[in-house]
Amino acid sequence: MKMDARFWDERYAGTEQLFSGAVNGVLVTEVAGMTPGRALDVGCGEGGDALWLAEQGWRVTALDVSQVALDRAAALDVDGRVEWRQADLTASAPTSGSFDLVSAQYFPVVRQHDHATVRGLLAAVAPGGTLLIGHHDFGDLPPREELDFDPADFYAPADIADLLGDEWTVEINETRARTAPAPAGTHHSHDTVLRARRVR
Repeated sequence: MKMDARFWDERYAGTEQLFSGAVNGVLVTEVAGMTPGRALDVGCGEGGDALWLAEQGWRVTALDVSQVALDRAAALDVDGRVEWRQADLTASAPTSGSFDLVSAQYFPVVRQHDHATVRGLLAAVAPGGTLLIGHHDFGDLPPREELDFDPADFYAPADIADLLGDEWTVEINETRARTAPAPAGTHHSHDTVLRARRVR
């Protein structure tokens, strides 16, 4: 499965709305109460998380590989509070050290030998900033033979935690029950969550 711009453009174009449009529960739980700064929303889709962050006072850059998704999100951003940017993170990394929060909610990252995409996301976090990764728990998935992909081909939050050096403090690395119903047609009942702070 090649999850490139064409793949995602076709998925978004095939339906009027692909996702709920609501902010993800992991983001609300972990970010509520933080002092707003600059935020990077990775894999922003139709914009639910980015718009919520902007409402909380964050200055948001929202990235997605799909221009179809970005156009839908921008149409909801009537005040132009978010910078919507098309980007393929496997080809170019975000600006290093620029964000107080880097959030990737249910963003599929294919494993690489050099971990270049993940390392690019880590580098984007400014000293004192937070990395927040929320993902479906792979344990909720059906047996491998019933899937059209191999979960082992993708990073889980715990895999990303293993790549953090001593310039990071891991604050949360756990599996927890979802705070919202599972997406239609799925059996996701748990999230895996990584929250880490860059100390230098």
